[in-house]
Amino acid sequence: MKNDHKRNYKQLGLNIAFYRKSCGMSQSQLAEKINISRTHMSRIETSECAVSLDVVFDICQALGITPKELFDFRQ
Repeated sequence: MKNDHKRNYKQLGLNIAFYRKSCGMSQSQLAEKINISRTHMSRIETSECAVSLDVVFDICQALGITPKELFDFRQ
């Protein structure tokens, strides 16, 4: 992950956590739904790792939101 994008990954992780909690899901539940480990889910939410578009699309589908909603970064 490039340092220039660190802020965007952080915001993406915060948005994932926001929508996940809005759906009443734990990290474990969301991770299980999209077939990744809870540890990987945690690392995505805390911007400790980059995330593929496939995983982003799976997250959106699991949370019932659009990628546009997920990438609507509040400043």
